[in-house]
Amino acid sequence: MTFEPHTRDGDVIVAAKSGPLSGEVVVPGAKNSVLKLMAATLLADGQYVLTNVPVIEDVAIMADLLTAVGLQIEVQPARVGEVGQHLVIRNTGAITPVAPFELADRIRASVNLVGPLLGRFGHIDIALPGGDDFGGRPIDMHLRGLEAMGAQFDITSEGIVGHCAELRGAEIEFDFPSVGATENILMAAVVANGETTIRNAAREPEIVDLCTMLRAMGCRIQGIGTAILVITGVAAASLQAVTHEVVTDRVQAATYIAAVGMCGGSIRVQRANASHMGMMLTRFTDMGMRFDIDDDGITATAPEQLTAVNVSTLPYPGVATDYKPLVVAMLSLASGVGIVTENLYPGRFRYVEELRKLGADITIDGHHAVVRGVGHLHGASVIAPDIRAGATLVVAGLAASGITEVSDVFHIDRGYDDLVGRLAGLGASISRISGSPS
Repeated sequence: MTFEPHTRDGDVIVAAKSGPLSGEVVVPGAKNSVLKLMAATLLADGQYVLTNVPVIEDVAIMADLLTAVGLQIEVQPARVGEVGQHLVIRNTGAITPVAPFELADRIRASVNLVGPLLGRFGHIDIALPGGDDFGGRPIDMHLRGLEAMGAQFDITSEGIVGHCAELRGAEIEFDFPSVGATENILMAAVVANGETTIRNAAREPEIVDLCTMLRAMGCRIQGIGTAILVITGVAAASLQAVTHEVVTDRVQAATYIAAVGMCGGSIRVQRANASHMGMMLTRFTDMGMRFDIDDDGITATAPEQLTAVNVSTLPYPGVATDYKPLVVAMLSLASGVGIVTENLYPGRFRYVEELRKLGADITIDGHHAVVRGVGHLHGASVIAPDIRAGATLVVAGLAASGITEVSDVFHIDRGYDDLVGRLAGLGASISRISGSPS
């Protein structure tokens, strides 16, 4: 089946000054987890059910991509008392390990097909992955790790062709704890012959979520949540399909916290997992916000005025680069001067010019953003350059006087499940104007 897009060409989100915000918002499953869980269903035959799945464009694109290689995918709406939709994924074993260019090119998570397809079928033919453009995000570590396990690759301007007679366990140490490379090597290693050790592995909650599902399928993984993963390969035929609940999206949770921080008030972020957001919540606290945390979520309360802090992005458990646009926007209304340092993706300041249109005082110096707090922001027409920056511009628009119009909202739809509706439920003055069908 082909999944229908939710975005229409020319859609615009219109925001007006709002606040104080109040009420409760429920956060669905994580984009950065569900796409990898979907790829993992290539490893074994059977019927999988993923629950708490966000209604976002990237899930639809990934579903089309996996359908093209041979999976059968059905969407079921959320049941009473649940948040996200269900995905029922059937793997009959009739898989063709060739990913169509026009689909793989649309989403960076397409690269996560390489590990499971090589591991199970010994072949992969896929376009170079697309997705948000943050500057260079090479997949060298993915390929080097798989080559250490016995794979060979031919890389052209159009894509990657990989093959192997058999993947073998290996000792792999990353120069940098890459999330994508950890996921790819992990999904190959679980069906490789022998033991694989991944050193300097990524430790993000989304990695833990993937490991949890793989272990439920019958994979043998030790060191989950640490920087050293030890994987003992098993036969793919010994694995079983499972039902799995997607971990809550910590970046969506941070977005609503940033909204109340900029607009004022107090909100309840239901299902937010504070243990996954420790360093970010610490920095928000340093900015003056107050949090009441329990097992079911976070209550966030804004100060009268935010206080400037310095923030650096780092691999987990540090401050994630996905949070950074939100931090920059919050600092634009804070008292004092804050410096935000980007240590992961040097191109990820491309939204700054859009924030300047709203009156933010931001200077870029290499991989640093120097943000001087201003008295107020003012509405303007801005363009969403990527998922997280697009959501940030919407949040900033709620704190700006006048009207803010955010276009290219298809970026936001790739990673946010009804951002407009959820913000409106907190009392925000926000709406969406539909364009022509895409």
